[in-house]
Amino acid sequence: MLEPPNGGKTQHDNIVNPLNFDGIDARLPMLVYMARGKSPCYDHNKKAGNLNAQLRVSALLSNAPFVINFDCDHYINDSRALQAAMCFMLDSREGDNIAFVQFPQRFENVDPTDRYGNHNRVFFDGAMYALNGIQGPSYLGTGCMFRRLALYGIDPPRWRPNDILVDSSKFGNSIPFLNSVLQSLKQESHISPLNLDDSFIAEMMLVISSSFDIGTDWGRGVGYIYEMATEDMVTGFRIHKQGWHSMYCTMDVDTFRGTAPINLTERLYQIVRWAGGSVEMFFSHNNPLLAGCRLHPMQRIVYLNYNIYPITSLFLLLYALCPVMWLLPEEILIQRPFTRYVVFLIIIIALIHTIGIMEIKWAGTKWLDWWRNEQFFMIASLSAYPTALLHIVVKLLTRGKGIRFRVTSKQTKVEDNEDKYAEMYEMRWVPMLIPAMVALFSNTMAIGVAIGKAIVYGGVWPKTQRLHAMLGLLFNVWLMILLQPFALALIGRWSKKPSILFILFPVAFVVFALVYICVHVFVVNFFPSMEI
Repeated sequence: MLEPPNGGKTQHDNIVNPLNFDGIDARLPMLVYMARGKSPCYDHNKKAGNLNAQLRVSALLSNAPFVINFDCDHYINDSRALQAAMCFMLDSREGDNIAFVQFPQRFENVDPTDRYGNHNRVFFDGAMYALNGIQGPSYLGTGCMFRRLALYGIDPPRWRPNDILVDSSKFGNSIPFLNSVLQSLKQESHISPLNLDDSFIAEMMLVISSSFDIGTDWGRGVGYIYEMATEDMVTGFRIHKQGWHSMYCTMDVDTFRGTAPINLTERLYQIVRWAGGSVEMFFSHNNPLLAGCRLHPMQRIVYLNYNIYPITSLFLLLYALCPVMWLLPEEILIQRPFTRYVVFLIIIIALIHTIGIMEIKWAGTKWLDWWRNEQFFMIASLSAYPTALLHIVVKLLTRGKGIRFRVTSKQTKVEDNEDKYAEMYEMRWVPMLIPAMVALFSNTMAIGVAIGKAIVYGGVWPKTQRLHAMLGLLFNVWLMILLQPFALALIGRWSKKPSILFILFPVAFVVFALVYICVHVFVVNFFPSMEI
């Protein structure tokens, strides 16, 4: 703790202060800025390495039993969050077994319609909150208060042995730090001012060095986990499988606020890292199937769902391309059982959406949040998720590195008279957008061809075939609606007025219909034996 500056008298000294600070500790809390040197000889382990270095330095400075972390683009919006987290941690009933308290992520630079689903309230306000009924939410990388002992890899009280070995092979070769771990086990912390002499500063420099982790359990069984693209999820999993619980805390006022990537390409890059890290976790020793009996069975299923959900993109990619059957000749095999198949799918989709309605009512989210979640999941399934799977397949075949850690760009460049959401209207082409673009273009063309076929064959089609046509178009139209944010991204700055799609799409349908009719007339006149 530092004393406030008390220079000489100023002109304000004679002013009566209406605030009474008698009996209040008015000292300023110590603020320590830490920067790690990154040597080419050692892996600094990126964000997880920074967090572990901070964890060790804070142990030497205060050894506080609780640690809170949030990303550099987040800030504390309501300081009562610290008190709320402490209420869970110090609860006399099960507080000792709670390893961390996770708060939802809230963003302040997102456009009012949340075009690319950055708020993700279905996940933050629904799925995460529901996990309080099992073993608790997963760690989300920011806005989280930890119990120091849980980060050290110490078992919860209900599973903790009487004799805990604290040695350099596990925690590193620093005597002061090893002593701080023993003090943490006794729930001791520093409350007196520290003597920041040269030897103490040298010790702090030692524990933050990139080479300190070598030969220890840091990054594996101690601290934040290394060598994973999603160090947050794996760290939370490691804590949960030891038997710890966690809690999800929401408050009336946003506790933490930050910035989000409002550009589609940057948003998808972020999703690639999350999805790739999730699948990468499945093929590592952190596979939920290999966890011990301390992990709740339903919590195990939750983590398995995290690991395998990107794989569903392969089926959605096929689903997105199935409606292009209109581009094929009139008689194809898949059209014979088509009506029954469509009715079956409609029933399944209706049941899924019924469950979604119940979740919305329970979580208190808005319909727009749910709808944006549906849209962006489809967009990610046609772009980011297949890209992440490709990365993992290459890693498994070549035994190379997994998803490359890429810091997401969240800076919005705003000039004097420029729209503050201008970055959202920029289209940045990358290869992973190709599948989504193909799906959007082919379905647009399929609807145009369907219109053309209806004009050409409408008079001779039987009633059953006309029913097939109507049901087939449902899939095309539904997919186009889901990809509406992606279509807006493709047209760049024209997307400032989303209603322009009501002009562009009908024009495209008419163009493709006319092209089909012209091609049909040409084929009938010059190649009568062919049929399209």
